[in-house]
Amino acid sequence: MKKLVSEQMVDYLERRGVEYIFGLCGHTVIGFLDALSRSEKLTYVSFRNEQLAAMAADGYARVKKKAGVVLSHLGPGLTNTVTGVANASFDSIPMVVIAGDVPRYYYGKHPHQEVNMHSDASQYEILKPIVKRAWRVDDPEAMPEILDKAFRLAESGRPGPVLISVPMDIFSEKIDEELFQRTYKDSRETIKPALAPSAAKKIAEKLISAKNPVIHAGGGILLANASKELQDLVGFLDIPVSRTLSGQGSMPDNHPLMLGQTGFWGLEFTHKFTTNADVILGLGTRFAEADSSSWYPGVTFDMSNTEFLQIDIDPSEIGRNYPVSIGAIADLKEALMQILDEAKKIIPEGLEKPEIRDLIRKEKADFKASNKSIADDSRFPMTPQRILKDVKQVIPEDAIIFTDVGWNKNGVAQQFDITIPSTIHHSSGLATMGFGGSALIGGKLAAPDKVVLTLVGDGGFGVNPGALATAVEQGIPVIWVVMNNSAFGTIAGLEYANYKTKFGTVFTTPNGDSYSPKWADVAKAYGVDSIKINSTEEFLPALEKAVKSNKPYLLDVPMENIVVPTPGCWNINDIYTPKQNVVNGKVVKNENGELVPPNHSTSHK
Repeated sequence: MKKLVSEQMVDYLERRGVEYIFGLCGHTVIGFLDALSRSEKLTYVSFRNEQLAAMAADGYARVKKKAGVVLSHLGPGLTNTVTGVANASFDSIPMVVIAGDVPRYYYGKHPHQEVNMHSDASQYEILKPIVKRAWRVDDPEAMPEILDKAFRLAESGRPGPVLISVPMDIFSEKIDEELFQRTYKDSRETIKPALAPSAAKKIAEKLISAKNPVIHAGGGILLANASKELQDLVGFLDIPVSRTLSGQGSMPDNHPLMLGQTGFWGLEFTHKFTTNADVILGLGTRFAEADSSSWYPGVTFDMSNTEFLQIDIDPSEIGRNYPVSIGAIADLKEALMQILDEAKKIIPEGLEKPEIRDLIRKEKADFKASNKSIADDSRFPMTPQRILKDVKQVIPEDAIIFTDVGWNKNGVAQQFDITIPSTIHHSSGLATMGFGGSALIGGKLAAPDKVVLTLVGDGGFGVNPGALATAVEQGIPVIWVVMNNSAFGTIAGLEYANYKTKFGTVFTTPNGDSYSPKWADVAKAYGVDSIKINSTEEFLPALEKAVKSNKPYLLDVPMENIVVPTPGCWNINDIYTPKQNVVNGKVVKNENGELVPPNHSTSHK
């Protein structure tokens, strides 16, 4: 029996367990929308911009741990998805993009909105650099196999986005239902590899014999749901753990062995451990620039003193930035259990290093004490530290937070304790403004019983506030906390530190007055309940009201532009402000062997 391709695609997505499709309409996808309108299991979530739809699908995938699905029109529809798809790609988030395309019988004839600068009907090539695979479906009978391949590829190995570009006439073709029979038999999961037993044993031996081992945890721990396994291993061997930005939540930030973040926005005491480690085991991390202080020796890591071990699901990441004595491809959940088993064979009683725990406890207490006065400060506009303190006091521990770019990401990762895995989500790889303001929509749909909010700057929120409309139309109760400093604050700080100017980074009127849109009024115009905070004392009760409302809610919070402390190094500073403590590419240490802080290591004023 024959049936429309569009209807059989909907049937497939239902069987696949897809709950939501995030998108925006266009003439090339109306055939699919027609079939989707009759589904009782799939919900279509419409946005006013495809970038927002892609970021919402990203947010859903981060929380749900399976591919988010995006529906896009051709041409400007697909080009609008680029930033959202790239954001997912850089952070290894699974996504399936289904895009309408021109009819096959009009290829190369300039049908409306065709992309054909270098070849006919070549729009699928737009996303090629940022997806794991891009298909153009020229044969309707190939659709069943392509769908299965797409989801499997998106969710297996190092996860990421894929594209299926569908000529609009294919949606309206009828093909035999028999062709989709294979999809009833195909498994929904690809089993990932465990460690080779010999590698597990060698890694365990290295960790046990090391004098100052450190485990460096990246976002791969969270993607593999390996937080418990990580805690079990480090607890048995008393090994301190540093983490990347995307690794926040891999272990509770208040865990007695958690050092905290490394890199440019890391912590000084974290670097004391990582620079003096004789063995570092990197888990699900790319040792990327921001987390590694632009790879300057002796600032965050030092390959001249440290032996690196690395486990990742992606072979291309092994040894990319630091030479490894052991590099292994494995699922981290399986690998950590194997390493712990081997460790128990070697040293059944485990290791106890109370002096390490005591040092970490003291260093953390000192850091928190250094921030106490500014976090308690009642001046207005509010300090970002005070905003975070009040947020922490109001929201439940299992609330899900999406950050954006700026203080709300860098400062949160440095100073806001996360205690439950996968309850905070940063745009790490691409660091995309506008991510938090739309990703929270998908996050809430993935976890409807949780409080879901975004901490977003006014610059990031202003990129595209259109997600407000979707929240109202769909009745999605999320909270936007707009940390409003009337600037692109992070860049303003960096520019001022190097050039003593903030040109192009602060928002002003022609006469020089500070300017900010009235975001609370904008939200009300969309139909979103909102409050403009006018004093520090107003914020905490306003946030409590937003949480209890169970409605879409926005709080516009004027904030002082205080730059996040930067203990590490970043090459954009070094280009213009060469560090006094770097000689011939090496960091100078004092007579006690301690790192001499870079000349830009404190907050920029």
